[in-house]
Amino acid sequence: MLAGFLADQRATLVLRCAGLEEELAVRSVEPSTLSLLGLVRHLADVERHWFREILAGQKDARPLFSSPASPDGDFDVAAAGPSAVTEAWEAWHAAVAFADRFTAEAPDLDVTGEDGWRGTVSLRWVLIHMIEEYARHNGHADLLRERIDGTRGL
Repeated sequence: MLAGFLADQRATLVLRCAGLEEELAVRSVEPSTLSLLGLVRHLADVERHWFREILAGQKDARPLFSSPASPDGDFDVAAAGPSAVTEAWEAWHAAVAFADRFTAEAPDLDVTGEDGWRGTVSLRWVLIHMIEEYARHNGHADLLRERIDGTRGL
């Protein structure tokens, strides 16, 4: 059930971005750097963090679009262009594929990992957190898409 709700939230993000390329980098309102492209980059990093780094223990699976020197780089550096869009979607698809594989192969939802901020977290907690993360950002995506081309209710 949790995997299904997460899949639905991921599909919603894809729908919000459908048919756009250059427009994905359109910012919400100044001074915010929030954009659909930034959301894709951010969620790719979030998926990598929780599933690869924390649950799978792959400590070398650092964020692709942000860093300690640029903690908001996923949004701040999200610039228009076909290669930037392709890079973001490829990273997101790879992160989602890993997360789905990890979840499917886990013996149960009580698999745990250690997060430096939250302590011990279970796969169950991560799945619920990811549903919340996508739901919040899909609300942002709704408003961004409406600003770009007036589309509502995708």
